[in-house]
Order: sequence, then structure tokens, then C-alpha cells
Amino acid sequence: MSENEKTPAEMRILTAEPEQARYIRKKSSAKSAFISIAALAVAAAYQLPPEKLKTVTDTLQCSVSAVSMMSAKLDTLSGSELTAFFGRAFPVRNTNESSETAYTNIDLVKMRENDILMLSEGSRRMPSSANEEAFSADFLPPPEADDSTSYPESFSTDRKVTAICYESGQGENYIDLTKGGQIRNVTLLTSEEIRSEVSELPDFRIKLNAPENEPQILIMHTHTTESYQSAADVGADPVCRTTDSKKNMTAVGNAMADVFEKEGIRVIHDTTVHDHPSYNGSYDRSRETVSAILEKYPSIKIVLDVHRDAIERESGDIIAPTAVINGKSCAQVMIISGCDDGTMDMPDFRQNLRTAALFQQYMEMSFKGLTRPVLFDYRSYNQDMTHGSLLIEVGGHGNTLDEAVYAGELAAKGISEAIKSELSAEE
Repeated sequence: MSENEKTPAEMRILTAEPEQARYIRKKSSAKSAFISIAALAVAAAYQLPPEKLKTVTDTLQCSVSAVSMMSAKLDTLSGSELTAFFGRAFPVRNTNESSETAYTNIDLVKMRENDILMLSEGSRRMPSSANEEAFSADFLPPPEADDSTSYPESFSTDRKVTAICYESGQGENYIDLTKGGQIRNVTLLTSEEIRSEVSELPDFRIKLNAPENEPQILIMHTHTTESYQSAADVGADPVCRTTDSKKNMTAVGNAMADVFEKEGIRVIHDTTVHDHPSYNGSYDRSRETVSAILEKYPSIKIVLDVHRDAIERESGDIIAPTAVINGKSCAQVMIISGCDDGTMDMPDFRQNLRTAALFQQYMEMSFKGLTRPVLFDYRSYNQDMTHGSLLIEVGGHGNTLDEAVYAGELAAKGISEAIKSELSAEE
């Protein structure tokens, strides 16, 4: 999703101690001042126009970070040797090792109303209810590239990343579901109306072990290039996008598709890149893709638009929604189900909500802590195209790729269980 790319003058460093991992801040004002002065000097020497100053500054920032952080080594801290990688220090280990040790102490918090979710139209603080006006602002315009080259890796090293496990929310707009999980209602529909609606199943059924030419689920990505941190990659940027399909949303979609196929649910995973070279118009392009696939395969009942979220505090600190499941660090998952306010041409949005509630319950029942509450809000996201059209946020830009892939696997397992238990067309 669109991100807030403000960069406070702080560096984030993860320090490891016995049975504990914690984040500390390191002021970098002196370095920032040096870089600013150097950038002005370079611009003056080469008589560069003012609009080129930011490019020079960013280049110097990247170079200084690369040199300083690659050479930095934290020798021994409470018996654990650490090596610093661009502001984040990880225990020295085989790079093929999973990220399950990335966080050994995760804060458990209630859902905060002032968390800023980086949704498609820009960042916004979600309101407590539909009666409250949401904080909404685009801090920077959406990323826009001029050609088809890969997104550059930007080295944003001076923001703090905190792993947080979101627990159930409290308040009248949080609706508990029977088997587990919640819906976060920010519409004018009452809790009673929503409870009544989600007590019913959606009006479609899924054919298990269908022929290859009768897929039941479509996985696709409107923002295909959204990506994550990676503990193994030096210089991984917590807010980056990449066209590398092994590191962006395609990797998560592949993991989900593999699970569905193993569970006997035919799936198509479309890997079309809709947000590069141009980010603007992504949803228009993804709609064309989905429309063509649905026309070719009318057997498809469920469309999952898989993204990653981006959660920040107003300070600019990055939040990684994280749970520990089966002893392994896992990104938390959030379903977004849109509501029609009369202007979105989604007359059947309640069917999507039923689908969202069903999947939410089985994901949370199967893997406690995996989900954040379903976001039920006045949003479209092309969810008029089937009665099982949902947007799924797998983690955020603070999570690692390993955490996101694991979350995708668990989410698909939970959804598969929901389908086999409640939506199977087989007698």
C-alpha cells in the first residue's frame, strides 16, 4: 500500500540479549548535518539546479550508510555475537535459517485507533466509528517510475521498527465472531446488522478436486511490487518495493497457491505486475486482469488480492504486526472487506463480508493470533467482481519476507479449512 516515507533522524538497531530482543534508538543528527552540508557543496561545485539537491542527498545518505554499517560490528553482547546490517543487528547465523528467532519478545497490544494504515489512497488513521472523521493525508505522492527498470533499493536506515502482536480490539465497533477473530466496523451499519449478516454463509460453493480447467480461486496482486525486509539481505529497506518476484508479493502468493493445491482446491495465481512502471492506475489495470481471467474461467468463485500493509506511528516509527505461531515468528494478516455507501456500485458487498467473516474465523481458530480484525470500511478495491472478492494484507513493511511467506501459508490453510468445512460443493 502507499507509504509514509518520512524519515526521522533516528536509526533503528535490534539488540539481542538472552531471551530478549529489544529496539534502541541511535541519534544520527550529526551524520544528517554532515550529509546535508556535503550535498550543498556537491550541488554548488557542479552548478546543479535546486531540484537535484534531494537526489544528491539521497545518494550520499546511501553511500555513508553502506560504508559505516557494513564495517560496523558489535562484538559480544551478553554472549551473543552481532553484526550490524544497515541499522539492524541480527545474531550471526546461517542466512538460510528461518526468521523464527528474529523476534523473541513481542509486545502484545490492543488495537490502537491512532495507528496509521497506509491504504491505497494514502495514509489514514482509522476512525473509531463511521461518525468520526479519519485523519487522512498523503505524505508523499505514490511512487511513480518513468520507465520499466526495477525499483531502486533505497536505504532508509533512520527509523525505528517495532514488532507488535495486535490482540483483539475493544469497543462497540469491534464485533466478536463465533469461532474466533473480530470485525472492525467503521461503517454506519450497526453491530446487530453485521452479526446477523455474518451468521449466514456466502451464496457460492467450492468444488473440491475440480478439473484443472475449473479453478475455484484466483490469487492476484494489484500492488505486486510491495515487499518486505529480509534479515539475510544486507541493506534491505523496510519500505521498499521491488520487481524481483522472489521478494515481492508474488512470493507470498506462490506460498498460498501451493497450500490450496495441496488441499485439493484449484487455484490460479496471476503474477501480472500492475503497479510498475506506473503506480497510479494500479486498480484499473488489475481490474482488467481479473475481468479477463473471470471471463476465461467462470468457475472462479473467490478472488484474493494479496498485499502487504504498512503501519506507522505519527512519529514515523514502523510497526511490524507479528505473532509467534508454533514457535515461529509470523506476520499477522488482515482482511479488508468493502462496504458500499451508495456510490461504489457494490450492491452485493454483504456476500463479501460473509466470506471475510468465515475465513477470519477459521484462520483465527486454526492459528490463534494470526489475524488482525477484519477491516469493514467504505472501500471498493474491485470487490464487485465476485461474491468472494477480498483484499488480504499479509504483514507490513516492517516484517521480513520469511514471516510473510509463513503467514501466507497459514492463512491459506485456514481458508482451506473454512472451504472444506462450510463451502464444499461435494455431498
